[in-house]
Amino acid sequence: MAKKSKKDKWFVPVRGSYLPNNWLGWLSYLPFTAYLLFALVFGIRDTDTHQQALLFILPNWVAAAAIMTWLAKRTS
Repeated sequence: MAKKSKKDKWFVPVRGSYLPNNWLGWLSYLPFTAYLLFALVFGIRDTDTHQQALLFILPNWVAAAAIMTWLAKRTS
């Protein structure tokens, strides 16, 4: 299997994290950011207490971060 050049990689690893390397990497941040905002707005607007909002928002954000990290790892 041919090794990908650095330009072909969507993300580059940087100190335990990943940064976008090309337009596809940056483009993948659009649905990620939209989902984070949706979870925040829905959690605040449609829950009765701050604790319920936190119990909705936190797991959704952790899951989104795990998926984004997995995607970055696979495409770098």
